[in-house]
Amino acid sequence: MSRKLGIDYGVARTGIAITDELGITAQGLETITSNGNDKIILRRLAEILENYEIDTFVVGNPLNMDGTKSERSIETEAFIHKLKSRFNKIEIVQVDERLTTVEAHKTMNMLNIDNRKKKQIADTISAVYILESYINKK
Repeated sequence: MSRKLGIDYGVARTGIAITDELGITAQGLETITSNGNDKIILRRLAEILENYEIDTFVVGNPLNMDGTKSERSIETEAFIHKLKSRFNKIEIVQVDERLTTVEAHKTMNMLNIDNRKKKQIADTISAVYILESYINKK
């Protein structure tokens, strides 16, 4: 069965999460450090697609709190365009991710995660929340 891949896109770091084969649960896969180079992300996604059957990319859209487009939202849309060009057989769904980073930090605080580690895993946890919000709407 096909899985869904959650993507918390960021210019410096991009969090990746994946569903189980039944599409019921989401777990963090990794954070890709790209430092502004989307080719690094696209190359890593191609490698992930060699290992997993993915039919949907669920990409978080970081709108402003009032629902308008943010600078990050515009950057994310440019990245989605690259995703569509490179992986045109995979469905791309956008979900509102306005509070995922806040939730990720709450979770890390509850788990007493070391501040140095927070930076590394915040994007992966955010990608899990993006994917979970998609699963919960289904």
